[in-house]
Amino acid sequence: MSLPEVLRHRDFTLYWSGVVLSQIGTRGTVAANFFHVYALTGSVMQTGLVGAAQAVALLVLSPLGGFYADRMDRRRLLQWAQAVALLVALGLAVLTLTGVVTAWQVLLSVLLTTAAATFDQPARQALIPAMVPRSQLPQAFALLNPSRELAVLAGPAIAGLLITAGGPGLMYALDAITYAALIVVLALLKVPPLAADTVPQSLWRGIAEGARFVARRRIIWKLMTLDLSATLFGAYRAVLPALAIDVLHVGGTEYGLLAAAPSAGALLATYAVFRVVDRSRRLGRVLLVSTVLYGVSAVLLAQSPALALALAAAGLLGAFDAMATSIRHAAVQLETPDELRGRVSAFYQMSSRGGPALGDTLIGAVAGVVGPVVALTAGGLVPVCYAGAFLLRPTEVRSYQGADDVAERSAASTQ
Repeated sequence: MSLPEVLRHRDFTLYWSGVVLSQIGTRGTVAANFFHVYALTGSVMQTGLVGAAQAVALLVLSPLGGFYADRMDRRRLLQWAQAVALLVALGLAVLTLTGVVTAWQVLLSVLLTTAAATFDQPARQALIPAMVPRSQLPQAFALLNPSRELAVLAGPAIAGLLITAGGPGLMYALDAITYAALIVVLALLKVPPLAADTVPQSLWRGIAEGARFVARRRIIWKLMTLDLSATLFGAYRAVLPALAIDVLHVGGTEYGLLAAAPSAGALLATYAVFRVVDRSRRLGRVLLVSTVLYGVSAVLLAQSPALALALAAAGLLGAFDAMATSIRHAAVQLETPDELRGRVSAFYQMSSRGGPALGDTLIGAVAGVVGPVVALTAGGLVPVCYAGAFLLRPTEVRSYQGADDVAERSAASTQ
């Protein structure tokens, strides 16, 4: 099998490797944070504050991070964000290993790390077009998104081993090392800096400009609503423990397998996702069908009477999510001019990352009233109906073809 074209670009290969390593550290630390707060407090409610801290920082600061991603050199901004997160991880590691850490300090570290990530993520997304040709952007995102799933699998597993060996402090120390590694990788990249805006612009005016672009570019906000239909209403993670214990009547080991199954499905589907986004000219239809099948898989997961069927449904859910996510992320970058990429990525981040956080709260609350099976079944039907409606009539999303489609529309607009 020949090396994918996108991996023949030195800068992207370096960047991809650094991001994978950093994501493993980040995901492992999140798992350690949950465990650590519960170990310190014994309270499930206080443990849930880890997710709340992430959501607050994400939703409040994302537009600000996007603004600076369009005003500063994106590589430098990434390095500064990684440096802040490194200091937070190092400080928490010291407090933990010396035995003086408290729960509120762990929660504060989550808030600060997520705050740094709100500047990090828009710059990460917006930097990629500087490393690969526009025609290879779908390939780039088809590789980056499964890498996230690898981190979801490997990070918590490493965290578990380190917690067993010496406590959460070891995981925090490893996280600091991965941040340092990405800072070094970023220093080795040879990408052109973003040209400074010739017209001075205030913070709020700059954020408003990004919001207006999203509102006027119909395909982008429609992609955001498709994302929300799946992540907000099909937030399966919130009900997995109840499904495992109360419906499938299994224990912690089986629950761990169930929680890992979506990421495993995404990884197993990597080759198929890569081939489709690289060769298909019907990416809009593929996106919509994948979103529908994501909802169907969520319903199957909720209705599964046996663990084997639940594992299969969860794996399919992860595979269809990987396909849809790769196409959406690449489409947003292709549709956005370079000078707005940071702000648009930040607004998109509010749906792609904020949606799951809010979805866990929504589906968890509904499940508390009607039970996990009914809650996830009803939630899974939302993306089925919503994406299905897009399939039934001509829309920008259904007709979307990828880079060629964007190039054709750009050429037509200049004539």
